[in-house]
This record gives sequence, C-alpha cells and structure tokens, in this order.
Amino acid sequence: MGGMIESLKSETLALLKTLGVPESAVTGGTLAARSAITGEVLTQLRSDDRAAADGAVKKAQAAFLEWRGVPAPKRGELIRLLGEELRANKDALGRLVSIEVGKIVSEGLGEVQEMIDICDFAVGLSRQLTGLTIATERTDHRMMETWHPLGVTLIISAFNFPVAVWSWNAALALVAGNSIIWKPSEKSSLTALATQALFEKALGRYRAAGGIAPENLSQLLIGERDLGEALVDNPAVALVSATGSTAMGRQVGPRVAARFGRSILELGGNNAAIVGPSADLDLTLRGVAFSAMGTAGQRCTSLRRLFVHESVYDALVPRLIKAYGSVKVGNPLETGTLVGPLIDKGAYDRMQSALTAAKAEGGKVHGGDKVEIASAGDSTYVRPAIVEMPKQSGPMVDETFAPILYVTKYSDFDAVLALHNDVPQGLSSSIFTNDMREAETFISARGSDCGIANVNIGPSGAEIGGAFGGEKETGGGRESGSDAWKGYMRRATNTLNYGRTLPLAQGVKFDVE
Repeated sequence: MGGMIESLKSETLALLKTLGVPESAVTGGTLAARSAITGEVLTQLRSDDRAAADGAVKKAQAAFLEWRGVPAPKRGELIRLLGEELRANKDALGRLVSIEVGKIVSEGLGEVQEMIDICDFAVGLSRQLTGLTIATERTDHRMMETWHPLGVTLIISAFNFPVAVWSWNAALALVAGNSIIWKPSEKSSLTALATQALFEKALGRYRAAGGIAPENLSQLLIGERDLGEALVDNPAVALVSATGSTAMGRQVGPRVAARFGRSILELGGNNAAIVGPSADLDLTLRGVAFSAMGTAGQRCTSLRRLFVHESVYDALVPRLIKAYGSVKVGNPLETGTLVGPLIDKGAYDRMQSALTAAKAEGGKVHGGDKVEIASAGDSTYVRPAIVEMPKQSGPMVDETFAPILYVTKYSDFDAVLALHNDVPQGLSSSIFTNDMREAETFISARGSDCGIANVNIGPSGAEIGGAFGGEKETGGGRESGSDAWKGYMRRATNTLNYGRTLPLAQGVKFDVE
C-alpha cells in the first residue's frame, strides 16, 4: 500500500512539472489535494482568501476593458493555441484527471478531448459572432442587433468533470471578449493548476507572435466555500457560470440575482430512460450500462431511472443485473477497469442511505456493496447497484450522486412519460425504441421536459456541438455548443437613420418648430 501511495505522489508531481506547474504552486499550503484512487494526500496547496478574491476581480475587470477591444478572430487565435497545447499534453493531463478524481484512463483522456473539441468550436465561432438585420417600418432606416463582450466571468466547476467544464466556459467567454476567474472544486485543484499552466503557455505563444493580451486575463483561485461566496457576491462579476449540485445552485442563483448579475447554472440531473417494447435490447444494454455505470455514476448526466416495458422487462433486466455483477471495479489506472472509485467516503454513505430507503419502499437491491481493493487505502470502491422498484417513489425521485440505477416496469406510454417528467430535475433523458411514433413523441413538446432528449443512445456522453444544460432544478443554463455563446455576451439593438427626416415608430407625430 505504501508503495502505491508513494508512486502516485511522485507520478503526480512529475506530471505537474511536465504540464508546467511550478513547484511553488503545489507546496507550502494547508489544503489537502487527494487522489480518489487511494484517498491519500498527494500534496498540500495554499488557499486563497476573500482579500485575494477581491483583488482578482479588480485585476479581471482591468483585463476585460483591454481584451474587449481585441477583434474576435484574434481572440480566437489564443484559443487555437490553447487547443494545440491541450493536444500536445493530452496524455499527461488525462492521466492527472484519472489520478485526482478516479476516472478510468479512457474517460480521463476523453475529458481532455472535450477540451480540444470546444477549442476547435470556439475558434470557428470567433468569426461567427453574428447578429441580425431586422426589418424596419421607417424609410431610410436600418435596424440591427449586435453582440458585445459582457465582463468578468466567474467559472465554478465541480469535481466530476474537473477540466472539461472550465473549457466549455472559458473558450466561449474568452472568444466573446471576457476575462475569466476560475474557482474549481477543492477536490480537483491539481488538474485546475495544470490547466491554468497550459493556458499560460498558450498565452505566452500568443504574445510572442504579436498578439495583444492583458495580464490577468485568466486567473485561478484555490479555496473552499467562503472563497466562492466572496466571488459570487462581488458586483463587478458580470456572469457566474456554476456547475454543481442543486443545493449549491439554490445558494448561488439568488445571491447573483440579488445584485442583478447574470448566471448560468448547470445543476443536478435525475436522468431517466424509457425502454419501449420495440427496443433493440443489445443496443439498449450497452447504452444503459455506460450511462449508469460510467464515471462510477458520478456524471450529472448519469442514468439513474430506467422504465422498462413489461413485455421486455424479463428479457433485459436479468442481463443488466448480470452485467452489473461482472463489470470490473478497481484501480482506474489498470487495464480493463470500467468502474473506478467514488470521490470520497461521503459519496458512499449517501449511496448506502439511498439503498436503505429504497428497500423501505419495497425495492430489491442487486449490488451496491463495498469492493475491497488491496491498494485502496482510504478510498471507496463500490459495486454499482440496480434496484428493482415496484413504483417510482422514495429515493428514486431524488438525485444520489453514485452508481444506483432504479428500474421499474410500465405498460402505458403516456403514463410513463408523465412518470419520466415527474421529478424536480430536467437535465438529460433518452428512449430506446424502434417505434417512430414513440421516438417523435418523446422529443416533442409533450414528451421529455429535459434540456437533452436522446433516442437510442443513453442520456450521458454529450457532444460539444450541442448546447448543454437542463430545465427545472437543473438551473436552465446552457454551456458549450449551439448558441450558448450568447450567454457570455450582451445584446444591443441599434437603429440607424441615414435619411434627412425623422419618422417615428407606430405613426407617432411630435412636430416642433
């Protein structure tokens, strides 16, 4: 066990050095940076306080005033260079993600690929920040809308996607002309430090090639809740983009609204899938297994509720239970592992509480037991759980951030749609069916009420090109692709009179001598 800890510590420090993080940034503090793989402390980091938060916002405001004047395609060049740095360092950063938060190797690498993809998207976007020309009723006038940089953007990210979520926000915010401040989860500070170092390297290359960029364009602050509160409350922060739990959103949203700031909230998701009688069960099995067990059930888009038509229930659910029992749980750095650790013991305790509550509701639990790993140390590994529920009740209507899949039968399609939507959250959803009417209904106005609605794929694993986010207690925010960039800019409507008269709208007359 001791050898495992020491090798992880030394590998982590070597990775941080490779990625450009100075030794002074990862020593001499009191905030423990742990590995989810072993639960052990890898190093001690220095924390930022409220005074640092206030100073960072002032610096960010000054940076914004300069950066907003740089043409958008030139801002896009900085993001292009960031993408190059991420490509060159994909293996190292992906490995660090796996070590710190416990993702399996392919998922750690996949997270960095998301960062690369959003950089590609944002570079093209930098030449497509388009407004509208609007028809006007007045002769010799032109009406249009234009989009302008918004201001200081605060990015609050969660542990489960420690670097990808930053990139979704940062790439768009920087191309939009904003300065950024990043407050990562205290459970994933090392990957944040590494990402910031890569950004600084890209920024150095940008300046060396003649690009103009202010100091403090992107700042990273490490700390806990009080630091986040100081940043959220600062009136000079124009936009707060926060990813995390619904409980966190209930704190952040009102605080920002109280000062008339703008927020993008990406919160909890109690995501469901419906398996219709015509579903391809082999495809369904694979889609459900990844969506429910991937990242040890710690994605905001993880599948947590499964409604299976009574005609195929006995053909599918026993196969799922078998897959759950045979999937390899263990060290995420080892080949063949599909389910790594929970982020900490608290996640395990909440999982066990939910399973106990499910049993009290008549649920039949398969799995969910702790898995003993020789080198686990203080970390927690658990076998994913399937819970066959007699109906949707108890913990099934709440999000538990752990690998629990509640399964129940249904017979009527309209009734199951109502059950699907009868939870407070509205992030992601899916249906497995070969029935065109079911598929079209599911994605229609009377179907899924979620921000993401898929057909014949699970609810997790979103691509960069689409806007990411959800409704209801998920917060309503949108990040990443499509026109999510508009959330990082301010809109102005412009009317230009190029004639010699002054006609008023709506036929109003106001003549003066």
